[in-house]
Amino acid sequence: MAKSSSSSASVASTASTPPALPASYEAALQELEELVDSLESGQLPLDQLLTGYQRGAQLLKFCRDKLEAVETQIKVLEGTELKPWVQE
Repeated sequence: MAKSSSSSASVASTASTPPALPASYEAALQELEELVDSLESGQLPLDQLLTGYQRGAQLLKFCRDKLEAVETQIKVLEGTELKPWVQE
């Protein structure tokens, strides 16, 4: 099994179970940024590139889902009445 460090654990892991989702949007975004940096470095073997790409897709979906959930909770004050926020 491959060794993993804290910053590249998701890329270096060869376990058959997918890594757990981050606890927060901010943690997911940080992991995604680190993952993109390692993928863009051009120093990873092909199998780790594929694993990294798959993890990146998972993190991106997680972030989008979190943002969508927050958007539905935002209320906008129009005049004196709170109304659900609608993206225009």
